[in-house]
Amino acid sequence: MLSSFLLVLLALPTLFLACLIIYVLFVPCIWLIWDTITPHLPLTGKDLLMGSECAICLDDIATDQPARLIPGCNHAFHVECADTWLSKHPTCPLCRAKLYREPSKSKRSSLHL
Repeated sequence: MLSSFLLVLLALPTLFLACLIIYVLFVPCIWLIWDTITPHLPLTGKDLLMGSECAICLDDIATDQPARLIPGCNHAFHVECADTWLSKHPTCPLCRAKLYREPSKSKRSSLHL
């Protein structure tokens, strides 16, 4: 009984390390694939999958009108509305998702050494 408990205790760090390595290798591959299959600019109202209303001015985005898609949350806005908002705020106007990733604590602490 004690040996099986000890075996489990020794296996847990190994399993954690294996999962961490897979995560570190897998997530960047997914982001790379996602970036290659998502549509790039120019984007128009006909390309929008989720609704066609600009949440900033509350007008519909016409099918031939240029649109701006926020990365991450995929909310869409008129180009003029989005550019005005994004020049003042680094977040999505609708859900307030950040448009940039903050550096991790390990990178931040190494900069202060």
